[in-house]
Amino acid sequence: MTGAHWLALFGLIVLSWGALYAMSVPPELRLLEQVYGRDFWVALCTITPDAAGYLRMVLMWSLMSAAMMAPTVLPALATYDDLSHVSDRANFGALVGGYLGVWFGFSALAAGLQMALFQAGLIGAFGDSLSVWLSVALLALAGLYQFSPLKEACLSKCRQPMTFFMQHFDEGPWRNGVRLGLVCLGCCWALMLLAFVGGVMSLAFMGLATAIMVLEKLPDLGRYITKPLGVILLLSAAGTLVSAI
Repeated sequence: MTGAHWLALFGLIVLSWGALYAMSVPPELRLLEQVYGRDFWVALCTITPDAAGYLRMVLMWSLMSAAMMAPTVLPALATYDDLSHVSDRANFGALVGGYLGVWFGFSALAAGLQMALFQAGLIGAFGDSLSVWLSVALLALAGLYQFSPLKEACLSKCRQPMTFFMQHFDEGPWRNGVRLGLVCLGCCWALMLLAFVGGVMSLAFMGLATAIMVLEKLPDLGRYITKPLGVILLLSAAGTLVSAI
């Protein structure tokens, strides 16, 4: 993994995590200058029921998607990079652009969902669940999805990137990137929505979820994670419900 394209990708990942860290630091611990009377990072991750608030949430979810999902697709990108040495039709940048484009679309939808939940009083200003029923529903949904045929089909493609690219290489790098992004989205959307349970700006949740999604896509180890994780999530949903009764 050498070359300017890899340095740019790793730089994107590091910058995304750095921005998320800055946004997650409690206001009383911040040493940054105030911008227009408010801390810039607090303003960036605080939801408000207007167009500006929605755009800030899109940016925040885009940073989360880049930080969390790019590491999970590194094996597939390395496989594509190897193919680029034997074909002049390969374009690493276009592939990554198509992949991130899918997750930008997801970010726009997730931001809209966050706005709707906030206006309904189900989550707080920083994306944390205020409703036991919402937490139970999201945990149960994610747990059940771990056993779904769609999840398994998407994971099988993520775990065999060479087969995936050989099947679709002729479509071109951009469409390959979009297709790869959709497959990755099919694997991970339910786990990403658990941010509303763990806290949208919780670095602990983001780090744990990223590690789980990376391991889940490994061809050997991943199959031992998916269904046990589903059981854990369903038990967590049940435990959350019981504790609220």
